[in-house]
Amino acid sequence: MSQKKKLVVVGSVAIDWVITPVSEREESVGGAATYFAMAASHHTAVDLVGVVGKDFPEHALQDLRTAGVGLEGLEVIEDGLTFRWKGRYHENMNQRDTLETHLNCFEQFEPKLPESYREAELLFLANIQPSLQLQVLEQMKTRPRLVGLDTMNLWIDVASDDLRAVVSKVDVLTINEEEALQLTGATSLLAAAREIRELGPKILVIKRGEYGALLFGPGSEELFAAPAIPLEKVDDPTGAGDCFAGGFMGYLSTAETLDGPTLRRAVIWGSVMASFCVQGFSYDRLRDLDRAQIDARYKAFVDLTSFV
Repeated sequence: MSQKKKLVVVGSVAIDWVITPVSEREESVGGAATYFAMAASHHTAVDLVGVVGKDFPEHALQDLRTAGVGLEGLEVIEDGLTFRWKGRYHENMNQRDTLETHLNCFEQFEPKLPESYREAELLFLANIQPSLQLQVLEQMKTRPRLVGLDTMNLWIDVASDDLRAVVSKVDVLTINEEEALQLTGATSLLAAAREIRELGPKILVIKRGEYGALLFGPGSEELFAAPAIPLEKVDDPTGAGDCFAGGFMGYLSTAETLDGPTLRRAVIWGSVMASFCVQGFSYDRLRDLDRAQIDARYKAFVDLTSFV
C-alpha cells in the first residue's frame, strides 16, 4: 500500500510580472499552489500538483524541493510556456489592475494525482476552475480527513453551478470579503457566512486583507475575528491569501482535533505566514524563514490580541 501523504495542494504555478509602488519584478515566481506549499511546508510535508512550461526556472524547483515540497505531481510541458500574469498594485496595495494574462500550458491543465497522493489525509483545492477541483476530488481513493477550497470572483461569475457543486463537497472554504458577498448576494458578512455554510462547508474563513480574517467554525455560534499584524512596509501583497491558506491548513495537518481553540490558532498561523509573504516579492521571505522567526511572529500576534 502506498504511504499516506500529509497534505496535497492542487493549483496554479506561475511566473508573475509584479509592479508595486515600492518596486517591480518582471520574473517573479508565483501561483496559488506555489505560495500555499511554501507557507504550509513550515508545518508539514506538502505535495504539489500543477503544470509548468520549459521556461519555469530551475532555481524555483530547487527552492520547493529544499522546502520539502513533493513535486511528483508537477507536470512539465517541454514544448510549452508557464502561466504568466502581469499586474500593478495601487498606492494603498489593497487593489490591483491586471495588465496581462497568458494562460499558456495552464489553459489545458488537467490535474493528475500520482497514485501516492490519492490517499492524502488533507487536500487543498487552490484557485482553479471549479470543474477541475471536482475532477481532483473524484481521483481520491479515500475521503481526506479535511478538504479545503479557495476560489475567485471569475468563477462566481462564469462557473457558478460548478462552484456551488464543489463547495458542497468540502469542509473548509477560504474566500475574501468581496467574493463572499458576490457569491451570496448578501449585504453583510454575517448573512453571507450563514448562506455559504448552508451550501456545505462546516468551516469558513473570510479573508479581509489588512483588516485580518473572520472564522466561522463548526458550531453555529463559533465566530472568531483575528486582526492582521500591523506592518510598516509592504513590498508585494501577491500570494498573501494563498499563504494564509497554507499556514491555516498546514497547522491543521498537525492537529488531533478541529475544535474551536485549534481553529482559532490555525487562523493566527495563517495570518503569520501571510504577514511574512507581503514583506518580500514572490516567496522570498518564506524561503529565508527559520522557526525562531515564525514563533516570534506568532507570539507578536498573541500579544497584540491579548486583553485579559
